[in-house]
Amino acid sequence: MRVRVYVDGFNLYYRRLRHSRYKWTDLRSLSEKLVAPDDVIERIRYFTADVSPRAGDPSAPNRQQAYFRALKTIPELRIHKGKFLPRQKSRPLVSNPAQKVLVHDTEEKGSDVNLASHLLMDGFCDQYDVALVLSQDTDLLEPMRMVVEELDKKLIIGWMEQSQPGKKHRYIASAIRHITQTMLANSQFEDPVIGRGGVKLARPVEWDPTREM
Repeated sequence: MRVRVYVDGFNLYYRRLRHSRYKWTDLRSLSEKLVAPDDVIERIRYFTADVSPRAGDPSAPNRQQAYFRALKTIPELRIHKGKFLPRQKSRPLVSNPAQKVLVHDTEEKGSDVNLASHLLMDGFCDQYDVALVLSQDTDLLEPMRMVVEELDKKLIIGWMEQSQPGKKHRYIASAIRHITQTMLANSQFEDPVIGRGGVKLARPVEWDPTREM
């Protein structure tokens, strides 16, 4: 069957990869482990936004850009970017909840809407038989339901956490596949990845799986 993959980059990172040793993940290799052996992955859509330097982690944008360069070596993959919006928010202190302080914050905008739009449009245009969605965002429940019930497509959810999938996800999805540690370990890019013209794309040193966490 024809498969298209829809990856919510931040959902995948914060729910599964952030505390894992396996951040240098080849999304095609991982996706192949979540679908049937005779399925054909024709397109992978990766939804994300450019991060900014954060307190205590100024090299985050450099790691992200290194990962983007590695992902672009996958012929079937397209990157769709939303935006980070800087904001100031009032937050209570742990030691004194009655006292609040103003803090800098960022909010990612666009990934869920972009993912839902492409998921539905590709389905309407009969671009896939099976949609593999790597996201647990409940905002996607309605477009996923439409794909299954209105467009009569199969939809697989790649579940990232060790918890059991929610009742609504289980009701909507044709199947739910857990992303295991073994899958991640066996789905890593080479280091370095060979890019266009033989350019060597090195894995960030912080993402070395043998490095102490």
